[in-house]
Amino acid sequence: MQIPDPRFLRSNAPWLSAGFLIAFGSGYGQTFFIAVFAAELQAEFGLSHAGWGALYSAGTLLSALAMIWAGGWADRMRVRSLGALIVLGMAASCLGMATVASPAMLVIVILGLRFFGQGMSTNLASIAMARWFASNRGKALAFATLGVAAAEALLPVGFVALKPMMSWRMLWGLAAVLALLAIPVLLVLLRRERIPQSLSDATHAPGMAGRHWTRAQALRHPLFWCALPSVMSPAIFMTAFYFHQVHLAQAKGLAHAQLVTLFPLATLVSVSAVIGSGILIDRLGARRLMTLFQLPMAVGFAVLGLGTGLGLAAVGLMLMAATMGGFMTVASAFWAEFYGTRHMGSIRAGAASAMVLGSAIGPVVTGALIDAGVPMDRQMPLYSLIFLVNTVILAAGFAASARRGETPVRV
Repeated sequence: MQIPDPRFLRSNAPWLSAGFLIAFGSGYGQTFFIAVFAAELQAEFGLSHAGWGALYSAGTLLSALAMIWAGGWADRMRVRSLGALIVLGMAASCLGMATVASPAMLVIVILGLRFFGQGMSTNLASIAMARWFASNRGKALAFATLGVAAAEALLPVGFVALKPMMSWRMLWGLAAVLALLAIPVLLVLLRRERIPQSLSDATHAPGMAGRHWTRAQALRHPLFWCALPSVMSPAIFMTAFYFHQVHLAQAKGLAHAQLVTLFPLATLVSVSAVIGSGILIDRLGARRLMTLFQLPMAVGFAVLGLGTGLGLAAVGLMLMAATMGGFMTVASAFWAEFYGTRHMGSIRAGAASAMVLGSAIGPVVTGALIDAGVPMDRQMPLYSLIFLVNTVILAAGFAASARRGETPVRV
């Protein structure tokens, strides 16, 4: 796999670093970090697994609705200003978790964490990279996406290691402080933005048929709806996987610690997929990769569901990680390539809200099936079938758009 040109990295270091930093900051609002404190929150408020899942899903669902309204901010504000506001909101949400006093307040805190984390931070990082870069868009998106991978690799392990020394509330206070420290760094990195909003519309790359699509136009376009299941499904089923990982380990006859030991391996595969997908986007375009990126996850869930033993669990998890690594990069490039960058904030916000919605319903639906006597490993072949159907739907959507002459303009 070819490594991105060091000259590209050096000459664009401030903007690439800003995208990485914003994406890393999303980690405080991601399931992989919040779930670290699940036991403490359940004990504090007397929540069952179902009760905690319902509260988490409620907050996540509210954040998805908020994303529809707020996603267009990225089209009207500089990344420098909006990024600082998002980080400030994240810090306030972390502080809210440190002082949460009731289940009702917990829903509001989760709303803030998910909105500023999984929603706005990842949205802004992707939009900035897609808008600031054209011929190297894939590499830039990949670099920013590595921020999420770094957060996943460092934050849970680091905060779990601090648990013997600090209470869970103090740890959330520490998270608030760490989030705030990113603001001055971000302001320094973006003291000169690559593409200020005040420049002419010529700085924006057009989408299909040379048009700059608005969100209303995208929502009326069939390809948007053909792509939506492919965008939602990874969020639905990977969130469910992480949320019910203890149950899954038991269902597979593994200790939870054994399953967790596979996560760093999955992260390594995910990072490799991030870099590889970024390079391939610049060579092949987003269309080909969009029709292929779900296939490893389809196979991975089948292997994990039907296989036995730690070895097959590792194979399944690595295949799933390959899709997740390429997912953010490929999907972000797809929106920019097919619908243009002028209104990408509001268009991608609609897709991002669907992703957040998927992460809200995943734990609930899969949990209900578990309660009904269908363990998660027996559900996984169905997940695989869904990903295959998604691929067929998306391929049909691309074919229909091509017949209408709606091909994207490669820059």
